[in-house]
Amino acid sequence: MKSDQSPPSDSALLPLEGITVVALEQAVAAPLATRHLADLGARVIKVERVGEGDFARQYDSAVRGGAGTHFVWLNRGKESVELDLKSETGRDAIKTLIAGADIFLQNLAPGAAARLGLGADVLRADHPELIVVDMSGYGDAGPFRDRKAYDMLVQAETGLISVTGTPEDMTKTGIPSSDIAAGMYALTSVLSALFRRATTGVGARVAVSMFDATVEWMGHAMYMRLYGGKQIARVGLGHAAIVPYDKYPTQDGTILIGVQNDRGWDTLTRVVLDRPDLAEDPRYETNIDRVSRRAEVDAVIAAETKRFTTAELDRRLADAGVPAAEIRDLEAVVEHPQLSERDRWRDVDTEVGPIKAVLPPMTFDDIELAMGPVPALGEHTEAVLREFGIAVDE
Repeated sequence: MKSDQSPPSDSALLPLEGITVVALEQAVAAPLATRHLADLGARVIKVERVGEGDFARQYDSAVRGGAGTHFVWLNRGKESVELDLKSETGRDAIKTLIAGADIFLQNLAPGAAARLGLGADVLRADHPELIVVDMSGYGDAGPFRDRKAYDMLVQAETGLISVTGTPEDMTKTGIPSSDIAAGMYALTSVLSALFRRATTGVGARVAVSMFDATVEWMGHAMYMRLYGGKQIARVGLGHAAIVPYDKYPTQDGTILIGVQNDRGWDTLTRVVLDRPDLAEDPRYETNIDRVSRRAEVDAVIAAETKRFTTAELDRRLADAGVPAAEIRDLEAVVEHPQLSERDRWRDVDTEVGPIKAVLPPMTFDDIELAMGPVPALGEHTEAVLREFGIAVDE
C-alpha cells in the first residue's frame, strides 16, 4: 500500500498539543469542529448531560449493535464529563474547567449559555485570553434567532433546497451540509483566533451560525439571482451553467461527465467519442451555445456514450483528461482503491469495540494526526474533576 504520509517523526508535535478545549455541545455542527481540534492534538473535554449525554448518542445503535453512527463519527479523541448544569455545583465545576482552558465552544439554544453564567463577556472578563465560540442556527440577533435550526430547516431557509434536486422535485442534500459548513467555519475561526492570540495574548469571542455558513456557500446561485435576475434551475446531477455536465448511459450502466470549458468539449468529441463533426459544429461551439441547447446536447452525447462499457469509457475519458467519474454507492466507497491503496483506514477504540475510521483529511508530512478513542458517557468525569481540583462527591 502507498500512503500519502511520510513515516511519523518521534520528535514532531501534533499542531495543537497543549491546547485545551471545553465543549458544551451536541448533535453535529459543534462536535465536528471539536473533533477536528482533537485530531489536531488539542485536549477536548466534552461536557454532557448526566445520564443522557449528547442526544446524538441515541440517533441509532448501528455500530456493533450499540453505538450511534453520528456519535462515533464526531466524537473520537474527546474526554466525556457528566455535569448537572442545573445545579450550582455543576455550573461552578464547568467554570473551573473553562478557567483552565484555551477555548470554550458551545452550541446551546440562543441565550442558554448566558443564563448559565457562561456568556462570553462574563467568562472573558476574568480570562481575556480565552477564545469563546458561540454556535447557533440563525445567529444571536434577528427575527429568526430563537427558531429551531435543524439542518434540513436551515437548508430550506437559505435556498439550498431550492437549487437541489430535479426540475420536478426539490430535495435536501444527503448529508447535513449546513451543520458541516458551520462546523468547518468554527474550526477555522478557532485556528485563526489562536494564531492572533500568539501575537497579541488576547483571546476572542466568535459567533458562527448555520444560516450564515450556508448562505456563504450559496455564492454562485446568489449572484445569479442578484445580477442575472433569475433563479438557477434544478438540473439533478447536471450543472445549471455548464453543458455537458451530467449522467450519461453506457452499455452496462452510467457515467458522469463534466466538461468545464470549450477545450474540454473539443477533446471529448474529437478524441474520446471520435466525433470531430461535433467538435466543429457551430451550434455547439461555446458553453453558452451548449447550455442554450441542453437537451439536444445531452441527447447527442448519450447516443455516443452508449457505444462503450462503463469501464472502457472511464478509461478513455481518463486517458484524454476529460473530467469523469463512476457513480458509486457507499459499499463501493468503503472498498474504494483510492482509500485502500493510500492506507487511509485506521482502527479507533469505542465502548463497543474497535471500529474502522478514515484518517483526517489534513495530512501532515511529519506526523500522523491523532485518532483517539470515542468516549463512553461520563467515562472521564472523576479523573478530570480531580485533576481540576473539583470535589467529585459534589
